[in-house]
Amino acid sequence: MKLSVVIPCYNERSTIEAVVDTVRSAPVEDLEIIVVDDGSTDGTRELLKGKPPGWVDKLVLQKRNFGKGAALRAGFQAATGDVVIVQDADLEYDPIEYPILLEPILEDRADVVFGSRFLGGRPHRVVYFWHMVGNRFLTLLSNMFTNLNLTDMETCYKLFRRELLDNIAIEENRFGFEPEITAKVAQAGCRLFEVGISYNGRTYEEGKKIGWRDGVRAVYVIVKYNLFHRNKRLRMNNAHESTSSKRPKEITTTKII
Repeated sequence: MKLSVVIPCYNERSTIEAVVDTVRSAPVEDLEIIVVDDGSTDGTRELLKGKPPGWVDKLVLQKRNFGKGAALRAGFQAATGDVVIVQDADLEYDPIEYPILLEPILEDRADVVFGSRFLGGRPHRVVYFWHMVGNRFLTLLSNMFTNLNLTDMETCYKLFRRELLDNIAIEENRFGFEPEITAKVAQAGCRLFEVGISYNGRTYEEGKKIGWRDGVRAVYVIVKYNLFHRNKRLRMNNAHESTSSKRPKEITTTKII
């Protein structure tokens, strides 16, 4: 089974090389690495373009900074694996845990797997209290609308069967991707699992980007996609009948190398 790893990247010059090297060393036999530079201005783009061919399988260059959701939309369109996972470019999440995330899909028990930072006994760096409170509030609010019992809706580690992504149009351009995809996965009737993961959270001084405005937007997104803008694509049990023509069109500001 081929795993496509989509790495959205914005101003991560200090960590992107280490992230790609760590992903390449992950204990997965068949990997496709896709880096999406979302209009970086700190030299990240120049660094990526200067790498030798084959350092990553695909380099997607956004014309300007559109946001994480837009970067993932472009990365998903470029993915060819059977399964697709989101990997942040900041070393907060450890690719060595891919097999743990893949297990429910390999056993054909799940269509989607979330890696929860609040399950299990894996190591966690102690960082911001109010971020934890905000995360749990947003997860609770999302659960109230989706009728899921997730513990970590805002996690980066989300793993999807690719045929599911063929039937979901990602509309949010920024961090609203997390509650949007959760709402649409719930509406599609997917088999959703959570597994415990480790977390090496970073501080704002170290480059963390999400802020309180993104939390406010997340509340809006939860209400929007659960009540007023429900996904009208095929349900998961019909996904295998879909065609590539149902995939969202690639935005014209994207260049794939």
